Amino acid sequence: MAITEVKSLAQALSKEYNAANPDLVKCGQYLSQLKIALIELQYLTHEDKHNNIEELTLARDVLEIGAQWSVRTKDIPSFERYMAQLQTYYNDQSELPPSPLKYNLIGLNLLCLLSQNRISDFHTALEVIEPEQLHSNPAIQHPIKLEQSLMEGSYNRVWSSRSDVPSKEYLFFIDILMNTIRNEIASCSEKAYTSLPLKDAGTLLFFNSMQEILNFAQERNWKVNPVEQKAYFHSDADEKVSIPAEQIIKQTMFYARDMDRIV
Repeated sequence: MAITEVKSLAQALSKEYNAANPDLVKCGQYLSQLKIALIELQYLTHEDKHNNIEELTLARDVLEIGAQWSVRTKDIPSFERYMAQLQTYYNDQSELPPSPLKYNLIGLNLLCLLSQNRISDFHTALEVIEPEQLHSNPAIQHPIKLEQSLMEGSYNRVWSSRSDVPSKEYLFFIDILMNTIRNEIASCSEKAYTSLPLKDAGTLLFFNSMQEILNFAQERNWKVNPVEQKAYFHSDADEKVSIPAEQIIKQTMFYARDMDRIV
C-alpha cells in the first residue's frame, strides 16, 4: 500500500474513532488494514531508520488510537501490544512533535499493570518516566495514588477514584481492580462471619444496587435468605466428614498382629 493510501486510511480511522458515536467494529477493520500497511512500510518493525517526521507521527497516531480502541473493546492483550509498539515512538523518537495522548496512555498502561497485580512491572515502568511528569502529571499521579491506597488497604479511596479519572478509559481498569478487591474482601468475610445482612454486604463491597449484590452472591455461591435479607456463607466446617471407623479398626488390628509376629 502506498503511503498516500495509508494517510487516507489513517484519516478515515481518526474521523470514525473521534465521532460522537464511533463504530468500533469499523475502527477495528481500519486498524487491521493499517497495521499490515505499516509493517510493509517497516514502521512497526523498525528494520530501516525512517527520517520522515510526518510519516513517523502518522504511525504513532495510529498506534495511539489502536491502544484506546483496545481499551474500549476490553481487549487487554491488544492494548499491551499497542503499548509495546508505542514505546519506540515515545522513548527513541525525540524528534517527533509531542503527543497530547502520551501520558494519558502511559498512565493507562500503569493502571493495566496494577489491575493485574504486576507490581514489579509497575515500578519498572515508573522508572523510565521523566521526574517532572512523575510528580505533576495527573494521568501519572492517578495510578501512583491508587497503588499507595492499595498498599495501605484504603479500598474506599480506590472506589472514590472512579469519579476523578483523567479519561473515561481509566474506568475499565479500575473496575477490574475493584472486582479483585471485592473478591478479596469477600474471602475475608467468609472466614470471619457465617452470614452478613445484604445491606452491610453491599456497603462493604462497594455496590450501588441490590441486584449487583445478588449477582455477586450468586458468583460466590452464597445462600441468600430474602426474608431475613441475609447472605449465608458456605463453610467447610458445616460439612459432615465421614470417618470410616470400621476400616480403621481393622487396619489397626492388622498392624497389631504384625507387630506381635515381629516381637
